[in-house]
Amino acid sequence: MVKKKQSWFQTITVYKDIRMFKILLLGAMSGFPWVLIASSLSIWLKEEGLSRSTIGWAGLIFGVYAFNYLWAPIIDRIQIPLLTKKIGHRRGWIILMQTTILISLIIWSLINPTKHFTILISVGLIIAIASATQDITVDALRIEQIDENEGKAMAAGAAMAVVGWWTGYKLGGIISLFTAEYFQNTGISDYWQVTFLVLGAIIILMNIALMFVHEPVVTDRKAKQKVNDRIISKKLGVSYSFINNLATYIIGTIIGPIISFFKRNGFSIAFGILGFVFLFKIGEAFLGRMSIVFYKEIGFSKVQIGIYSKGLGWITTVIFTLLGGIMAMQAGTIKTIFCAGGLMALTNLLFAILAWTGKSELLFAIAVIADDITAAFATVAFVAFISLLVDRTYTATQYALLASIGTAGRTTLASSSGALVDWLNGDWGTFFILTTIMVIPSLIFLWIIKNKIKIGV
Repeated sequence: MVKKKQSWFQTITVYKDIRMFKILLLGAMSGFPWVLIASSLSIWLKEEGLSRSTIGWAGLIFGVYAFNYLWAPIIDRIQIPLLTKKIGHRRGWIILMQTTILISLIIWSLINPTKHFTILISVGLIIAIASATQDITVDALRIEQIDENEGKAMAAGAAMAVVGWWTGYKLGGIISLFTAEYFQNTGISDYWQVTFLVLGAIIILMNIALMFVHEPVVTDRKAKQKVNDRIISKKLGVSYSFINNLATYIIGTIIGPIISFFKRNGFSIAFGILGFVFLFKIGEAFLGRMSIVFYKEIGFSKVQIGIYSKGLGWITTVIFTLLGGIMAMQAGTIKTIFCAGGLMALTNLLFAILAWTGKSELLFAIAVIADDITAAFATVAFVAFISLLVDRTYTATQYALLASIGTAGRTTLASSSGALVDWLNGDWGTFFILTTIMVIPSLIFLWIIKNKIKIGV
């Protein structure tokens, strides 16, 4: 019997699933901490008179996001005393990290950034670590909201997670800026410190809402982990000893998820997946790292950048992330990735044309909006892809590992983007052509393995 393909309208109805709204909340909780350590911290330091160099170095705290997979196995294994029994394994970890961020904001509200700069950055690093740790368990809880055989729902969930992240980040940023300006206009000298208390109140509200997110009670995750532990124990060949038990635990916790990934996919396919994940968004990262510098050099004002890149950018991202989820459900995740990758490369050519033709507000608007559209499609397809790859026995660890590999690719290689522009003697057009070419290697990896990947769509 041939299964009838769903219409676009029928596909859209997937978003009505109550689980999608829960995933939206999880995404917002994941994106909100970036308001604190990105925009708010940067503007706070700037208004306190610190140099651009100091503010730039402060951004090194973001590096922890590329390495959160190192402690992801702990999230899959260790239970939080009291919290795990009361509210569940995943939600217990989220509450613990949210509480850590809340306490950090209270500390920020009590210090002077110029007099206590070391404390400020140390607390910022704690927020980054807590946020990166929270991301591990948020992604795991999101994936576990949906059954393994629900490929279309997984794509929709990925779209809602991305929309939630941008909503938490963008709208959280608007609340932060408007609140700080309001307190400043009312004559409060430490207006940022008071603003952080308001942002802390938002975190409390998010934690209350988290209690409405269902966490599966019945799971065979621990049973499967024990089976793998026994296999590892037999391989070690030393029975019933403390050293054997300790080695089994360490290997099962850290190495087990990696072994599971390679065993499930095979070495060549696993290598192809890792190559694709590492390289897919390199071109976008190079462009993104240098975009504002380019906008300023070509002559656009901060107001123009704000209107097109931030304001319309959020609206465009939300709309086309949802449409990207629909496309992934209709055409399949892999086809959507190929489509998004090709469009992402072509979009970079628009910036090359802008560089060669000179300042044009119309072309600037088209390029920025097109970039947001393709980035939205690419992100939702990418998130859906790696969500479908993970083994539910090690949800948090495997997703964190794959996501971190992608992040590491963007953060390590893209850090040389400024040096590349300087090496090209400021030839922005050639730079954007190179970012277009950077997309191709990842798509080659995916093309080679596309018919052998074990996912639902």
